[in-house]
Amino acid sequence: MRRLLTCLLCLAAALTAAAQFRPSYRSLSDSETVTAFREQVGFLASAALEGRKAGSEGEQEAAAYVTDVLGAYGLDILSGADGDLFGLKQESGDTLTSRNVVACIPGYDKTLREHYIVIGARLDNLGSVRYSVDGESRERIYYGANGNASGLSMLLELSRMLSAGSVLLKRSVIVAAFGASLESGAGAWYFLNRSFGGGQAAIDAMIDLDMVGTGSGGFYAYTSSNPDLNRLLEQVNATLQPVKPELVSLEPVASDHRIFYDREIPSVLFTTGMYPEYNTERDTPSILEYDEMERELEYLYNFTLALANGPKPDFREDSAAARADNADVVSFYDCDVRPSFFRSRDPSSFLERWVYVYLRYPQSAVDEGVQGRVLVDFVIDEKGKVTDVKVAKGVDPRLDAEAVRVVSASPDWKPGVLRGKKVKTALSLYIEFRLEKKKKR
Repeated sequence: MRRLLTCLLCLAAALTAAAQFRPSYRSLSDSETVTAFREQVGFLASAALEGRKAGSEGEQEAAAYVTDVLGAYGLDILSGADGDLFGLKQESGDTLTSRNVVACIPGYDKTLREHYIVIGARLDNLGSVRYSVDGESRERIYYGANGNASGLSMLLELSRMLSAGSVLLKRSVIVAAFGASLESGAGAWYFLNRSFGGGQAAIDAMIDLDMVGTGSGGFYAYTSSNPDLNRLLEQVNATLQPVKPELVSLEPVASDHRIFYDREIPSVLFTTGMYPEYNTERDTPSILEYDEMERELEYLYNFTLALANGPKPDFREDSAAARADNADVVSFYDCDVRPSFFRSRDPSSFLERWVYVYLRYPQSAVDEGVQGRVLVDFVIDEKGKVTDVKVAKGVDPRLDAEAVRVVSASPDWKPGVLRGKKVKTALSLYIEFRLEKKKKR
């Protein structure tokens, strides 16, 4: 019945796409890969899936579609026909049910095939909202073509290439479409902490694909300043490639790589960055640049081969290691109930509602044009008080001191809970100091 429903939805998506977007003569000369991109994004970002909100039928059908395509490409499906289900407790008291899709491509090397490279992409998007105009009910759908149907389609086609060339892989590759990613990375957290049977120590690195469909505006790689991954990127970039990502020190977008980074797993995010249609109903398949995506795909395939067959990258840039011997401190993402600031469990709320409201940019730094992002570690204790504020990655002593000051002055949080008990919770956040460009007269 579910397969029949999926087929009907595919047909509905095709009809909807035909009604909304006129085919171009250019599509007649598309390569097989570009044709696959168009078909996959056309379904995943169709009106029939209503924006793939976490826990919705649209997200469920997207997961079923990804499962079917990965199976057709010859991967071993690990998550079952209905995906790997997990529940997420909401502030309302209800439980949101989401799912991951997980598949595997076994490596050939006897010593390395029990070690894994995880390649992930966000499955969900914002969904849809209903509103009224002059008493008439209307629906606004956030199709999420670039965010993140593009990443999912890239994941599928990269899986096809890796599966076809599996004899070249020393390590095994885990492919994962993470559900409820917009809910603080819930799917990635569940994969690492509940469902992955190989143990986190067996994951040597993670590749995250999020918003990769607008390549003419740039193609970026973000590693959280991991030296080994930076060197690997430089090595691959030094070879003949159809496109080469720009290595950036500022995180282009928050995504599932953060969850792996928190677990001391070297991670790299590939993205084409922010775009005007981001998180709007205009994020439709028509804005994607499929030829650019095909060039990115070839690069990602070569990078994945280099990562899967090369030495294991070391993790050297995580401040949480400094507190590893403090057994009573729990990671923010490990709490059953995460700490909340003004009733929000999203750390960005703390930045928006406190840090950037009360941050004072040192005038001397302004005069000298000093800017950047300061990574700050802190602990929220059992009473909700912010303690142990430290700079993990500084920019300038003046900016570092101001970041520590404003975080240290934070009002009390609602503490995290683990197994029914309030716990000390560790959290790391980037605080950005950015100067506005002066307008030319």
